[in-house]
Amino acid sequence: MRGTLLRIETCKESFSASEQQVANYVLKHAGDIVGLPVSELAIRCGSNRAAVVRFCKRLGFEGYRDFTLALAAELAVEKNKGQRPPAAIDPGSGVDAILENICASSIQSIQDSCTLLRPSDIELASDLLIKAPKIDFYGIGASQLVAQDAQYKFMRINKNCTAYPDGHLQLTSASLLSKEDVAVAISWSGETKDVVEAAKMARSRGATVISITQYGKNRLSQCANITFQLTSPETALRIGAMGSRMAQLILIDILFCCIVSKESQNISRYLKQTKPVGKKKRYQK
Repeated sequence: MRGTLLRIETCKESFSASEQQVANYVLKHAGDIVGLPVSELAIRCGSNRAAVVRFCKRLGFEGYRDFTLALAAELAVEKNKGQRPPAAIDPGSGVDAILENICASSIQSIQDSCTLLRPSDIELASDLLIKAPKIDFYGIGASQLVAQDAQYKFMRINKNCTAYPDGHLQLTSASLLSKEDVAVAISWSGETKDVVEAAKMARSRGATVISITQYGKNRLSQCANITFQLTSPETALRIGAMGSRMAQLILIDILFCCIVSKESQNISRYLKQTKPVGKKKRYQK
């Protein structure tokens, strides 16, 4: 499992008080954890052995040993990477700072999110999307832009798909899905009411629900069959979805490319058929 420290940082607020003690100590003293007995870690963080084991399992590990092995591997990679964090954007920041931050934040958002993705989940999701007679993409606000991008891509390979911008239309479309269909629900918070309601409706109809959210506990992930949880660095000046949108778009690209790769013989003719459409909408020199 990759992105161990990232997982701790992004979901520690959902831990119990004793688990948070373990999380805070690990984040501050990650380099000292490897090789440390579980009982000793419990003493150092002022918690208990049971809380340490629960903490490891909350992160998806079988136990403490698996957690320390993953942490050791991650620290070895990070030692060689030497990545510099993005500069802060504050009110009154100059163009140089903004340019550096936005570019660095987008890159970091993509890299960090990729560490949280499991190839097995991508494999399963792409297989289900290939077989689906109908695909719904749900999203509101900035996430709707991601849904529209997904609709455009999947339409080009002749998939029957929709990305309605209205919550009522999303819910209506969800109510008509069947067990062979797939709904891809996109919400960075995972708490957008319209998207959660549409996903629950799709699930009640027997359709497979794939959720795309930020990392951590949220309503949308809880009602999905397959969950993709991403992360994005926040700037001091929060003016809208930027790095988070990039992470969501990259995941759509990954799923799309997996499908094209697996079904290249069947899909190539659709890509050829749709390519001239774009050319016809351009002025010729």
